[in-house]
Amino acid sequence: MLLRTLRRATTTAAVVAAASSTLTKQHHSHLSISRSFSSNTTKANLTKAKRSKSKSDGKDRAEELQVTDTEFFVKQDEELRRQQLAQDENNPALDVGPNGRPLFTSTPSISLLTKKDASTYMKFSMEELNEVLPEGLPMGMVKEFEESSRSALLIRQSFLDLRDNFRRAVDPSLVVGSKGSKVRKQIVLDGPVSCGKSIALAMLVHWAREEGWLVLYVPSGREWTHGGLFYKNPQTCLWDTPVQAANILQDFSKYNVSLLKKIKCNTLDPIPLGEGAGVGWPKGIDKMPISEDSTLYDLVQAGINNTHASVGVVVRLRKELSDVKDVPVLIAIDQYNSWFTFSEYEEPVTVRACRPVHARELATVNAFRSMLHENDMMVGAFSHSTAVGKLRQELPDVPTDARINFPRYNLDEADSVCHYYLRQRLVSHDAFSEENWKKIYYLSNGNGTEMRYLVPFMR
Repeated sequence: MLLRTLRRATTTAAVVAAASSTLTKQHHSHLSISRSFSSNTTKANLTKAKRSKSKSDGKDRAEELQVTDTEFFVKQDEELRRQQLAQDENNPALDVGPNGRPLFTSTPSISLLTKKDASTYMKFSMEELNEVLPEGLPMGMVKEFEESSRSALLIRQSFLDLRDNFRRAVDPSLVVGSKGSKVRKQIVLDGPVSCGKSIALAMLVHWAREEGWLVLYVPSGREWTHGGLFYKNPQTCLWDTPVQAANILQDFSKYNVSLLKKIKCNTLDPIPLGEGAGVGWPKGIDKMPISEDSTLYDLVQAGINNTHASVGVVVRLRKELSDVKDVPVLIAIDQYNSWFTFSEYEEPVTVRACRPVHARELATVNAFRSMLHENDMMVGAFSHSTAVGKLRQELPDVPTDARINFPRYNLDEADSVCHYYLRQRLVSHDAFSEENWKKIYYLSNGNGTEMRYLVPFMR
């Protein structure tokens, strides 16, 4: 009995051991298969990911190579075009405009231009332009020079009318017997985008300086209302911007030094001082004296050298320019519409809220914005590319009849422009035709920038 029991126990233990051994083997086999499957899956995923990344990198690399190749060929074509243009300079027979007329005027200066020169191009040198317009050239003029590979500008009848208006304003004898429009001493140039307002204003400044006028030229009125430091002046309740004021004075003195040294200051009252650029209020003094023998050059230099006086000098300069009698004075402001909207400055009114500061609240803008000085000559050009918003027709501090619309290219001007681009090899002679350039003119509606962009696509 006991022996039977022992046999059963031994048999049972053997069975259990065998079963356990079988289960262990199966478990190890399962783990091995799982590990193998997992390892294979991971390797497959990694391989797939590597292949995908390799394909992506290859595609990106191909795109980079394509862009590089495109840029290379564009530069190569541009270099070839410049070489051909250099060779063309030796062949004046190519300078032919519409109907066989000369493409370039032979008139040596802007002052001598007449109606006969309208719709022809005038050549300039960059050295001359940088000397006469040291404040900076309009972006539209720079783009035209770069893309056409020549520093030449179209003489437009609208510009000649603008020039002759101020010529008659200075010399009343020219008005007698003249059939021109009413003489305006204050003008606001308005019109659609890319119609040439900024270029016409720059050419007007060029002409006025050739005539010996004293000109304050601001190529970017927006810079008066953006950037730099700003402080609230408790004495004037206006905002002082000393960094911009110093820049205004530096630009004004770049071309006008010889004239400024000849003109005496008419107002000898001390200049009120304000908070300087990053240096706070002056200590122990609140006004800067003006000596009796001071010239406008001395006044401007004092504002440049003394940051506390910069804003006060700019405000005083506006009054001094109105009192100049020895030479004609012209104030020319581009992006003039930036002075009728909000600046980028803000005044804290609560812990969580700020009030935008309007441009008229800036001391410098407040001094120069008004066109209500009856005897002062002033012209401002709107710039719709700065996107300051639409302004109402009647503007404060501007005469009701001062605003005139500056037109885009008419058909005759567009004809000359397209022949000029043909001369500058922006389009081939095989593709150029009257039908094609008229299509571009009507498609662009006389927009100068769009015409220059579309001409190379002429087929």
